[in-house]
Amino acid sequence: MTFAQFFENLPWITIFGLLGNVISFAVFLSPIPTFYRIYKKKSTEEFQSIPYVVALFSAMLWLLYAFVKTDVIFLVTINCFGFFVEIIYLTVFLIYANKKARLSSVKQLLLFNVFGFGVIFFCTMVIAKTTRVRLLILGWICLIFSLCVFVAPLGVMRKVIRTKSVEYMPFFLSFFLTISAIVWFFYGLLKHDYYVAVPNVLGFTFGIVQMILYFIYRNAKPNEKDIEVGKTKEASTESIIIEEPVKTQSKSNTTPSNNDDNEVFAIQIPNLNMLNLQQNNNNDQPMKISGLNHHTPPQISVAV
Repeated sequence: MTFAQFFENLPWITIFGLLGNVISFAVFLSPIPTFYRIYKKKSTEEFQSIPYVVALFSAMLWLLYAFVKTDVIFLVTINCFGFFVEIIYLTVFLIYANKKARLSSVKQLLLFNVFGFGVIFFCTMVIAKTTRVRLLILGWICLIFSLCVFVAPLGVMRKVIRTKSVEYMPFFLSFFLTISAIVWFFYGLLKHDYYVAVPNVLGFTFGIVQMILYFIYRNAKPNEKDIEVGKTKEASTESIIIEEPVKTQSKSNTTPSNNDDNEVFAIQIPNLNMLNLQQNNNNDQPMKISGLNHHTPPQISVAV
């Protein structure tokens, strides 16, 4: 037997199905560092639940599709695993999310995973009477929501471009999504199941774009902002509060202050990098703080 004959006789559907399962396991497990961070900080910070809600919905739909089609065991195994993993992720998210984020997540779960899935299940399993019609309906729905899973990171990509920070776009998640999309594309192609193959073309494209963005901005400096000292605002603002008038003093007691020159003092503020506080010659003017604002600052008081 020649190598070409051996190559042709390989069970490529089984090979790509197994590879798809292994890589998709890694995809489902890749957010573990994110949720470990949420657990350690007891806060979801700026992470969003919508990618996990949509991923859970997608897993439920593909399980229903596999139940109807019956000859796609690799879809059953990976989506059963994904279903339980996403349940765990969302449970952790709901535990540590603030009230607003928790309420938003619950609404999304009710909309997609309860009401949406219930309507689809009723239409396909009760109204549709033949397997062909059921597969046609479920196939298109699965295709659309698979696209939604791949489109979900677009908001994160926009945030990366705007802030020039890849903190909220894990590289390994993008990498495994890209490899997974390639493998599942060939699996669907060999099975002549275009409901599986087509959405993975978009998944591959978005995965490549995310990795390119990661390498562009991984060492970039976040946007600098000038923060003016003023009145206290809520934690969602970018203002820092100094209640008492700021009295400057020279860096050395033996060296008199020169009123003609600005004096610069360094202060450390939680959740912000080291900032510079610059004194204006006119005591009536507010002082300016410039630096890098990576996170939303809490309400704080500053002593100089």
